[in-house]
Amino acid sequence: MTQVTLKTNLNTNEGILHMAFDLSHKSWKLAFSDGKHYRYCHVEGKNLPALSEAISKAKQKFGLPEGCQVVSCFEAGRDGFWLHHHLESIGVHNLVVDSASIEVNRRKQQVKTDKIDAKKLLGMLMRHTSGERKHWSIVNVPSEEDEDLRRIQREIDRLTKEQSQHTTRMRSLLNLHGIVIQGSIGGKDWETTLDQLQMWNGEPLRPFIRA
Repeated sequence: MTQVTLKTNLNTNEGILHMAFDLSHKSWKLAFSDGKHYRYCHVEGKNLPALSEAISKAKQKFGLPEGCQVVSCFEAGRDGFWLHHHLESIGVHNLVVDSASIEVNRRKQQVKTDKIDAKKLLGMLMRHTSGERKHWSIVNVPSEEDEDLRRIQREIDRLTKEQSQHTTRMRSLLNLHGIVIQGSIGGKDWETTLDQLQMWNGEPLRPFIRA
């Protein structure tokens, strides 16, 4: 784990440890501040003991008590909400941020780096805890039970869409051979239907198009 500690002139949010994540598959970039100092480090992705150690080291470096309030944030993404639930379970007040809502200076062409992103999130988090609320949107994180219930309908919707794509493709393939299917495609009698289909010249479907 590598880190660097920098002093700043920031005097707000004293007594609170702020932590911002920049998440990737292999590595998590972390940015910390107590309102006066910045500290950056990275830990292996999904290494929760290393994360806890990084939080403790930041408290020690800033002279904060072990039981001080910790607030954190990360952008909503492919990792879902499991990290949010973990942070809340260990007493960290976490915010999941809607990526599309984050302020961007579109007149500046900046090279995007993990460190810049983590620092920007950290600054916005401290603004948030100071009372500002309009510079980003916070995701309403569902409970694990509600998320699991939503998964059922999402999977049904996904499979229904896939089924529609497959049947549309099958109609297109049959149309290439002069065959138009009336009604639905598939079902328990589909094998029998395929055996009865005839191409434009009256011949049965050839083996590969049938497959």
